[in-house]
This record gives sequence, C-alpha cells and structure tokens, in this order.
Amino acid sequence: MRNYKYIFVLCLLSFSATVFCPLHAQLLWEISGNGAKKKSFVLATNRFVEMQFLDTIPNVFKCFSSCNKVVTEFAMQDYEALAALRQAAVLPDSVKLTNFYSESEYSYIDNALRVYLGMGLEQLCRMKPAYLTEMLRNELMKQWLQYDEQKSMESFFESVAAERDIPVIGLDDIGETMYMLFDREPFHWQCKELLKVIEYPENEVRQERTLKAMYLNGRLSDMAYQMEAPDNTTSISFSDYQVYCQRNKQWTKRLKPYLTEGGAFITLNAIYLGGEKGLLEQLRAAGYRVRPYNRRFSK
Repeated sequence: MRNYKYIFVLCLLSFSATVFCPLHAQLLWEISGNGAKKKSFVLATNRFVEMQFLDTIPNVFKCFSSCNKVVTEFAMQDYEALAALRQAAVLPDSVKLTNFYSESEYSYIDNALRVYLGMGLEQLCRMKPAYLTEMLRNELMKQWLQYDEQKSMESFFESVAAERDIPVIGLDDIGETMYMLFDREPFHWQCKELLKVIEYPENEVRQERTLKAMYLNGRLSDMAYQMEAPDNTTSISFSDYQVYCQRNKQWTKRLKPYLTEGGAFITLNAIYLGGEKGLLEQLRAAGYRVRPYNRRFSK
C-alpha cells in the first residue's frame, strides 16, 4: 500500500511495457474549476508496478512538466521525518510481545520471521506488530509479485522533483503518518493481524495480485469495491478502507490552496482515488471539474 518508506533511484524508461496498458485505462486525471487559476493533475500509482509502466500512460510526463509542485501522501524526501518514523516503529519499554501471544504462537511467529526475513524475534521483538506485518508483506510481494522497491513507480515523480528542486508536499504530517502506520489499530489487533498474515500469506498475495491487475486496466472503482468488500480479511481490510475514506475528506480540504493556485501534480496510491468515497469523487463534490486527461484515447 503506501509508499512513504522508500526513495527510488532514477533510471531510463523502456517502451517495452506499452503492451500492458489498454487504451481505455484511466490513471491520469485533470483537475480544474472551482476558482483554480490553472489546471492540476492526479496520477494513480501502484507500488507493485515498475516505473517503466509510466511510459504507457499518455502525456503523463507532459503534465508533470507543466506543474510547479508535487503533492503526495507523505513527503518521503524529508529524512528527519523518516528517522522519526523509524523511531515510532519501536515498542515502548513497558510493552512486551510475549504478553500478547502464547508460547507456541510466539515460537511460530519467530520461525516465520526467520524464514521470510532472515531475522527472528530475538532481533525484532522491540518492533511494533504493524511494522513487522509490513516487513513481512513486502517480502511476500518480492517473492510472489516480483516487487522491487528500487524499480517501483510509486515515488518516481517525487524523486525527480527532488532532483529539480521542485517542492514536494505531503498531505499528511509526520504525526498523522505515524498514526496511520503504527497506531491506527489497537495493539492487540495488530498482534492478531501479524499472526493472521503468517498463517494465511496467500490471502495477502492474492489480494495484491488482483488489485494490480485492476490497476493495470485503469479500473479504479473496481479497486475500491475490492477493498471495501466486508469479506476482505487481509491486513488492509474493510475497516482500514473506511479510515482511508474519511481521510479523503480531510485531503480534499488540504488540497484546496494547491488546487486554487494550480500547477499541482498529485501522485497517490490508486486505492485512495476510485469509488463513491474516493478522492476523485470527493473533489467533484467540492466543486472541482475532474475528468480523465487522456479521454480522447478512450474507447
């Protein structure tokens, strides 16, 4: 899911990926109206898709070049903030993982972490369960979806902006990001979730594979429905999605000054954008004109 943890190197883009992007796919959106002085753009991203896929999105580089700022979930280029996030992943001294698992469960988790991460709870027992879950999910996606964080498209434009001294603006501040990552769920539920991912890793992989396929076809609304389904029991569950939807309302308000000024290139994970509660519909409800930029390519 988020992509606020990694800074990706720049590389040459290949046109060999064009076969994966059907012409009806809509991943780039134009925002105007409601007092905006110039147009802004929203790009849907997916962390498990490689950056060469950007070549298949018509005019995305043209739109980026017309903008004077990048807006994203969390400004990853802020190294002090990243250091604060790493510290926030550490358990308070008063909390012990052994108090939340039986002896057999603790041993089971320890063995699984050693297999997937090469480290057991002897090294990782001071980390919050939400952090361990994310580490485990990343490793699962590397093994089963060929995920390579150094090639991911997710933070490409943030990295380019940093190279060019273009402002990169986060919609969440450091406190909100720490909450979303490590404290959104009660601690006892984090413990259960970690155990569940270890017991049923195939559910996590299946969900992300499905979402990736939908993304590659530009089916943002279907992605939202996939996430919102009450029978979604993965680590990014129905209840998590409801939190994201509430955050979309706050983001709509925070985007207002950037959209009024115009020239904002907004790059966000696709799961936040589609559906009736997604950010695109929230922007429409706020009075903005939101339309697919490459609509002339649509079928």
